[in-house]
Amino acid sequence: MIEAVGLTKRYGDKTAVYNLSFQVRPGAVTGFLGPNGSGKSTTMRMILGLDNPTAGTVTIGGHPYRRLPNAPRQVGALLDAKAVHGGRSARNHLLSLAQLSGIPARRVDEVLGVVGLQDVAKKRSKGFSLGMGQRLGIAAALLGDPQVLLFDEPVNGLDPEGILWVRNLMKALAAEGRTVFVSSHLMSEMALTADHLIVIGRGQLLADMSITDFISANSADFARVRTPDSDPQLREKLSSALTEAGGRVLPEQDGALRIMGLPLPRISDIAHDAGVRLWELSPHQASLEEAYMRMTQGAVDYRSTIDQKSGLQQPLPPGAQPPMPVPGQGQPGWYAPPPPQAGGQPPTVPQGPYGAPAGASPAGPAAGQPNPYAQAPAAPQQPAAPAPAAPPAGGAPAPAPQTAPQPAAEPKSEDAR
Repeated sequence: MIEAVGLTKRYGDKTAVYNLSFQVRPGAVTGFLGPNGSGKSTTMRMILGLDNPTAGTVTIGGHPYRRLPNAPRQVGALLDAKAVHGGRSARNHLLSLAQLSGIPARRVDEVLGVVGLQDVAKKRSKGFSLGMGQRLGIAAALLGDPQVLLFDEPVNGLDPEGILWVRNLMKALAAEGRTVFVSSHLMSEMALTADHLIVIGRGQLLADMSITDFISANSADFARVRTPDSDPQLREKLSSALTEAGGRVLPEQDGALRIMGLPLPRISDIAHDAGVRLWELSPHQASLEEAYMRMTQGAVDYRSTIDQKSGLQQPLPPGAQPPMPVPGQGQPGWYAPPPPQAGGQPPTVPQGPYGAPAGASPAGPAAGQPNPYAQAPAAPQQPAAPAPAAPPAGGAPAPAPQTAPQPAAEPKSEDAR
């Protein structure tokens, strides 16, 4: 059994835990709940002797953790699944812990099989996923076959099959008479796993009761009643009769009635006496999440605000959009393709020698440069060069046509590529 009496822990001006007293009894799974920063991890560290309390005491089986003989064989804990040397294999990590506590090596292989890591026992832990790391941490907690177990977020990173396995494991450990203390933020999982709850907020105790009592004490139970939709007068008649009997009646959005303050048998008797036929009479009880939120709403330190996105990116007025740059525009030989022709046909581009646009040099690309005409006519084009002039009298050859200079080393634009 774990027992805390007046437990207090201060870090300078901050009080993490204040005057906390509770008991964690064997034979049941006790859930440890509270908002972020409420002091859950600090409390677990004080239980395990990792932090010294400023005031108060906490004992395991009547003794402080540091005074327990061979404590790892009496208490198993999972506080941080990442607290493993990444260069060690899973088996070597557990083997080193076993040797320090006098645990036989065969137990290492047993717990590896229990947590399902026998096939990766020789792999280094630095390559483990978050869920595999959680399984290795649980194996370390089970290594000494202890009677007291503490788990901090044991299902973090596990898949649905792994979550179900952890749930069944904790229930089985508690059924064997062990003390199981589990901290978690998953309310749905705690509702299925825990038998008892200890809830703290801002370092102080808020609740210490069974999960059934906790939900009943922090939720408004009510009954749903539905009458035939074809006769609204019956609903009004029933509402009046229930109000006269001391019930509180509220309309639901779907046409049903929410009844508070009257048990279901009494509601049924009132409807029968009033001659009202019922289509539905069902109880409603809040979930653990609803009850938890109601209990801790005043102890939450970190609250979200509305994301104010308006005004961060104001659109430019029409006509003020900056012009998009056109690669190569304004350079010698820049070619702007004409608009598409009717019928969606591609524009006609003047062709020169070798299939290149008219005006391009027929000598081809320079060495090491991509061919800008490999995907013509999408490549940048040049205006057509003037046709050669007729030879003058006397048979002298006409001068060769001049083309726009194109440096071979000039990098091509994205359109040319």
